[in-house]
Amino acid sequence: DPGGLHNIPVGLRLRGDLDRAALTAALADVTDRHEALRTVFPHEDGVPRQHVLDPGTARAPAVTDAPADEHPDRAREAAARPFDLAAEPPLRAHLFTDGDRDHHLLLVLHHIAGDGASLDVLLSDLSAAYTARLTGREPDWPELPVQYPDYALWRHDVLGDPDDPDSEHARQLDHRARALAGLPEEHTLPTDRPRPATASHRGAVVTAGTGAPA
Repeated sequence: DPGGLHNIPVGLRLRGDLDRAALTAALADVTDRHEALRTVFPHEDGVPRQHVLDPGTARAPAVTDAPADEHPDRAREAAARPFDLAAEPPLRAHLFTDGDRDHHLLLVLHHIAGDGASLDVLLSDLSAAYTARLTGREPDWPELPVQYPDYALWRHDVLGDPDDPDSEHARQLDHRARALAGLPEEHTLPTDRPRPATASHRGAVVTAGTGAPA
């Protein structure tokens, strides 16, 4: 894994009383609910394989007691730490606290198990599970009818073998190869400064027009 390049961090500030036992149980509930969050990728004969861990294997969040002004630096370090996907599930939780009523929860999701849209589901399920655990109950949610491996297998069946010229996979590859033929590997648009050696991931919105009709 190239460092933390594929890490997706999300931070939450939690004010007021926090039941750490309920939070730990809620994280376990979410991990048990979604197989992708408890999947590791060991190598067998040099080829990565998926292995879904049994429910109940979720790790408790790492807790750091530190002054509030240290939380940002500590969170950045935790967010950048790479995953060992061969042995480590692709979700980590870190709780930073400086007292009983001011906490910062950092969730780090590896991109192999989710994307930006997945965070909405993750946070919604975590909120529901924590609310239930506060009252001593398990979350009352229906079992998911489909897990991601089910979708992946279905998609594989639809696309077919890329080596089969009659498969949908081969047709899509051929279409893209013809559509992109002759394009440069990098765009030739001028830039006002050189590309940095290390991406900062800072962004902005710039509205501009070319003067040509749409």
